[in-house]
Amino acid sequence: MCNLYSFRASREEMRRRFSLDVTLELDLEFPTVYPDQDAPVVGNNGDGKREAGLMRWGFPPPPNAKARQVTNVRNYASPFWRPWLKKPYRCLVPFTAFSELGPDRSPHWFATKDADRLAAFAGIWRPWTGERLVKKEGAARRVREERDWRLFAFLTVEPNAVVEPIHPKAMPVILTEPEEFDIWLNGDDDQVLVLARPLEDAKLGEDGKAES
Repeated sequence: MCNLYSFRASREEMRRRFSLDVTLELDLEFPTVYPDQDAPVVGNNGDGKREAGLMRWGFPPPPNAKARQVTNVRNYASPFWRPWLKKPYRCLVPFTAFSELGPDRSPHWFATKDADRLAAFAGIWRPWTGERLVKKEGAARRVREERDWRLFAFLTVEPNAVVEPIHPKAMPVILTEPEEFDIWLNGDDDQVLVLARPLEDAKLGEDGKAES
């Protein structure tokens, strides 16, 4: 599963690539994004306009599950995930590269071959109230704090031929075209999962420089 990715883009690149309707006011340098960290997410606001904002990576786990948080979604038919796959809770998770651990436990980075390499994971989000780690000013380390959160995760699928030698179990669902962004955010609930397929091999490459 993907538990590390990076995102770098200018505000203008972000606005143009994802057709944002609302002025973007975010720091867009995220060299490493790990679970339980904030990262940019694109979605429709209450007025139906497309905007970007920060959310925290990782859903609370299903009842009785041992995991502390769930970052990747595979069982789309599960009653736990079905409510969050509906249109109000679908989002785009922008990225420029993602990492999978190889058999030797070393990270391997992958990026799309688009000229700007700015793509998106097919994501979902939800509101949640509970404890998460936060960085307090002057504190040496993060501490747990209860508050209202907006949390995201993204879909995974069987790997393509580029990722499979490194991680044979799964890869993220990757969207690269404006039409795909629109379908994922606005499509009918019973149609959007057609996008849950491995990215074409020719569109993805291993990128050893992505983490630098």
